[in-house]
Amino acid sequence: MSEQRFDYVIVGAGAAGCVLANRLSANPNVRVALLEAGGPDKAQEIRVPAAFSKLFTTAYDWNYRTTKQSGLADRELYWPRGKTLGGSTSINAQMWLRGQRADYDAWDCPGWSYDEVLPYFRRAERRQANAAASGAYGADGPLWISDLRTPHPLTRAFLTACAQAGLPHEGNLNDATHAAYGLTPVTQRRGRRWSAADAYLRPARRRPNLTVVTGALVERVDLGGDTATGVTYRDASGATRQMLAGREVIVSAGTVNSPQLLLLSGIGDADHLRSVGITPRHVLPAVGTHLQDHLATGIGVHCPAPITMVSAESARYLLQYLLAHKGMLTSNVAEGVAFIRSNPSVTVPDLELIFAPVPFIDHGLTPPPGHGFTVGVVLLQPESVGRITLASADPADAPLIDPGYLTEAADARRLVAGLKAAHRLLDTEALRPYAGAPMAPWAGQLDDESLLRHVREHSETLYHPVGTCRMGTGDDTVVDCELKVHGLRGLRVADASVMPRLNRGHTQAPVFMIGEKAADLVLQGGA
Repeated sequence: MSEQRFDYVIVGAGAAGCVLANRLSANPNVRVALLEAGGPDKAQEIRVPAAFSKLFTTAYDWNYRTTKQSGLADRELYWPRGKTLGGSTSINAQMWLRGQRADYDAWDCPGWSYDEVLPYFRRAERRQANAAASGAYGADGPLWISDLRTPHPLTRAFLTACAQAGLPHEGNLNDATHAAYGLTPVTQRRGRRWSAADAYLRPARRRPNLTVVTGALVERVDLGGDTATGVTYRDASGATRQMLAGREVIVSAGTVNSPQLLLLSGIGDADHLRSVGITPRHVLPAVGTHLQDHLATGIGVHCPAPITMVSAESARYLLQYLLAHKGMLTSNVAEGVAFIRSNPSVTVPDLELIFAPVPFIDHGLTPPPGHGFTVGVVLLQPESVGRITLASADPADAPLIDPGYLTEAADARRLVAGLKAAHRLLDTEALRPYAGAPMAPWAGQLDDESLLRHVREHSETLYHPVGTCRMGTGDDTVVDCELKVHGLRGLRVADASVMPRLNRGHTQAPVFMIGEKAADLVLQGGA
């Protein structure tokens, strides 16, 4: 077995992994390796914002499925996760929504309050000239944040409808507290996707002390007693190789793959490990537990005016994009958002409405039957939780993903309230001319029983799983507040899996923040 030596070995080239590779390799006196299971981010669709769903179920996607969900009519849900340089930032809808002050203050981890993490958001951000409320963002970070280059007229109508419906508009979408609506801030630069690989990794790859290996499936973290000594991985040719880490192994493989890797390494619940033939090396029962995800449902309607993004791939818009990086193909599809409360007694928004000026059916994998638009409804802080476990001891086998959707009744009630709020927008002066007949699978029936059936039969992931290596100090956590795995030395986890609770926003921004803060924590440890 061939062997290489580095100071730091980072597993996973998603948002946090790319940030860490950049920040740690800035010190020329250390050697850094970044291992990514996927290949290079070469697909042209990665650059075109509106084309993200064309990357689903391809080689750039882990293409996961959940277990059957009893709360969702026993369906197995599709879970796309990025499998390339940039990770999910190379296949997502580019939305930059940090969440609420209350989210981070509730994490109850020293160093992770909103005021303490805000500088790390701002360190990542670089404001493009057209970004609204520019003072909310950092000025000179590597990650370009902008408003949509060419917002669709229907999206403007949606925002007017929000005002006409009396939705509150308190603050900018990325303020510390907000119940706002507006155009979606996106990670784009001049109409092109700006991923973690674009922002952090490409500039760093010029450094001789950074090694990036693609096609590297990490099979386990190697342990010497209570210390992580490196990793064993399978390279693109199928050969088994070992990489030694003189200082730390940092697992940034995401909410699905990070707990999977710990379990494959013998770190986790002893009974579960033995059940799949793995000898426990370090008992840590919380690995893989506390899985949470943003569940989304929504309504779709036909549009009598042939103006929607159904026409986005026509010759006119292709040419407009190729010549000027403008037009419909610069859209992230989820162009407008509104954060709302499911009832007046809720003090902080618990639902999000997302507007797409196109029918978004089956993750964009099903072609629209005609012109139309979608108003999605997202449950921001579900009470339901699930778990990631191993299907087998084979690292190439997908783990078992059980999000436990709607196992708590309150979650379904909130989504029903969200559907009613979304439908009320259709009857505003702004949207009424464009809102035609219901478009399947939306049937347009508004009684509670029909709405609940719609939620159970047609809800899908919004692609924001967190929590499976959650940080904290209790027995129900995996890493401490410095992201070190409890009871082990030289091993940290830094990605969405460490989030103790879902944020009332989207998870892309906090994962960049986690990567930035993790880099500081590592460097403070003696780089």
